[in-house]
Amino acid sequence: MTDLDDALAVAARHGLQLDPATARVEEAGLDYRVVLADDSAHTRWVLRLPRRDDVSEGIDEEARILDVVAPHLAARGVAVPDWRIRSRDLIAYPALPGEPGLTIDAGEPEWHMDPADPGYADRLGRLLATVHTIPTADATAGGMPARTPDQVRQAWSDDIAAVLGAFPVAAALSDSWRTWLDDDTCWPDRTVPTHGEIYPAHLLFAEDGAITGVLDWTTARVDDPARDLAAQYGAAGEDMLQRTLEAYADAGGQVHAGLAAQARHLWDASPIGYALYALTTGEQQHLDEAAAMLNPTD
Repeated sequence: MTDLDDALAVAARHGLQLDPATARVEEAGLDYRVVLADDSAHTRWVLRLPRRDDVSEGIDEEARILDVVAPHLAARGVAVPDWRIRSRDLIAYPALPGEPGLTIDAGEPEWHMDPADPGYADRLGRLLATVHTIPTADATAGGMPARTPDQVRQAWSDDIAAVLGAFPVAAALSDSWRTWLDDDTCWPDRTVPTHGEIYPAHLLFAEDGAITGVLDWTTARVDDPARDLAAQYGAAGEDMLQRTLEAYADAGGQVHAGLAAQARHLWDASPIGYALYALTTGEQQHLDEAAAMLNPTD
């Protein structure tokens, strides 16, 4: 049975009949396989199927997070998923308007927008300001996990220790992590509601470039605001990071002195997150790729 056949069979067991001729797989996510398909009324559905059993443990929490963020983003004309089916083997919802800015085709990224477009930087800055100014009390009351600034820093210290204990790491890399952990100027003095994986694969766009939807709130929590800016630095560079921050500040986001530097550090720390993911899955391919990132031979 193919991935598509399996996905449509799971949907059918939950009472959702979809047309195989309209189905296609989206492979951008590490935790979920995503399938798009139409029903008999030509409504397009999104099916999220967990790649591992542990992924399903966070479903109820993510559902509560969607309830928290939905009205705040809707006020800015941005949608989030409205789950109609929620179970350990399937999440399904009608597709949101717009198209993703990044997809994976045969294992290769395919861009459908320019992350270095100044217009995108402006829109992203305004979107992040909307998310980050959701009252923290509302977010935590609605079930969003929360970390204090001290807990954010300690969590990174713990993660770095775990990676150093499991993989050979190049001295230059491990030394840079220790310098970062010791640099008081980078770390936030306040935490805010964050998405955690804001990048074009999780954003939907209208034809005019407007952001119409935000997907996959699995990693959302009250945390370091820089975690939502790191991918913009990685994809578009310093100038577009600064432009994003200008739009962010104009829209009400609070910019502390070390925010841009922290975004750069978090991007550079991406191998830590991937190494932890590899340890979680235990899959040899991921372990080998993580090892190569942490201790390159050339």
